[in-house]
Amino acid sequence: MLSEKSTATVRATLPAVGAAIGDITELFYGKLFAAHPELIRDLFNRGNQNAGLQKQALAGSIAAFATYLVEHPDARPDVMLNRIAHKHASLGVTREQYGVVHKHLFEAIVEILGEAVTPEVAEAWDEVYWLMANALIAIEERLYAEQQVLAGDVWRDWTVAARIEETADCTTFHLTPADDSPAPGFKPGQYVSVQVELPDGARQIRQYSLSSAPGSPVRSITVKRVHGPAASGPDGEVSNHLHAEVATGDALRVSAPYGDLVLRDSAAPVILASAGIGCTPMLSMLEHLADTAHTAQVTVLHADRSPADHALRTDHRALTHKLPDATAHFWYEADAEPGDHAGRLDLTNVPVAPGTQAYLCGPLPFMRAARQQLMAKGVAPADIAYEVFGPDLWLASA
Repeated sequence: MLSEKSTATVRATLPAVGAAIGDITELFYGKLFAAHPELIRDLFNRGNQNAGLQKQALAGSIAAFATYLVEHPDARPDVMLNRIAHKHASLGVTREQYGVVHKHLFEAIVEILGEAVTPEVAEAWDEVYWLMANALIAIEERLYAEQQVLAGDVWRDWTVAARIEETADCTTFHLTPADDSPAPGFKPGQYVSVQVELPDGARQIRQYSLSSAPGSPVRSITVKRVHGPAASGPDGEVSNHLHAEVATGDALRVSAPYGDLVLRDSAAPVILASAGIGCTPMLSMLEHLADTAHTAQVTVLHADRSPADHALRTDHRALTHKLPDATAHFWYEADAEPGDHAGRLDLTNVPVAPGTQAYLCGPLPFMRAARQQLMAKGVAPADIAYEVFGPDLWLASA
């Protein structure tokens, strides 16, 4: 809870800080990486940094947290905090790193806002930062304990048991623990981080959803090769390395599983909606529903460029057919086949059962459109969960 004194100060200065937050985060990252080059080399996503996406996400989360504290003084935004904490845990973030961030962030705030940062203003925003940081630290330490790992020590070696070329740009890697020890449990919908050493010596990390069910002895990730120019950015360093360099029998550094988009243990009807490579956590959920003989209605929704671009399309259909009350609807912008839909996701003629719980994964425009259509069909906002691949810009751009 933010103190009354700080609440008044944050409320008064939030417009000025919010207007400058982009410049503050730009300067902050410059200072942070100048002092700690190992962070941009071995922890932060260099592609997202170059594209400015991580800066937008940080700005959005800080502004959203401060706004929430002011508008809801007796509560905190646990959904946002949990999502950030799971990302941090999968990277092995530690308590000590929050002190490093604090130093460079507040140097940037003072440099950008100048004389406006009075001792009273500095004290108020310092309180905001540590409320957010300490909440995240507590959640992350709980997540580490649940996986029975020391704080930050989330990595272990896995062996690529097989690789399958799903489409021209999507490859599935089947993984088993290199030491033959039991694989850690996970919940359907969660992801792991994968760390690879690149030619320049950097050890870059990316998150990939586990596309197999928790009960499988083999862990599976399906990696889409990122073509940067098509997305107005650089080629994906890790995805291209995995596609070009990693073969059956090779070792990979993989984190413990994390992620807050998980299938609830419920007998309610379920909708699994995805676009592009966002189908991967949905496949894990779908396989788990089939393995546990879920009897309520399951509706599978997926949108893609074409059937040829739809990774795991055969599995998507086969797992749907295993369930007693399930249907699959696929939309393709090109080359739609008989029984599929042409164009983009349109739920006009898709029945939605009362009490449905919906899970979304895909690009933000897709998820916003899907969420709006689902609410129009009567799905409660509290029953619509989502996952973003990469920095979560929903708050930053909503």
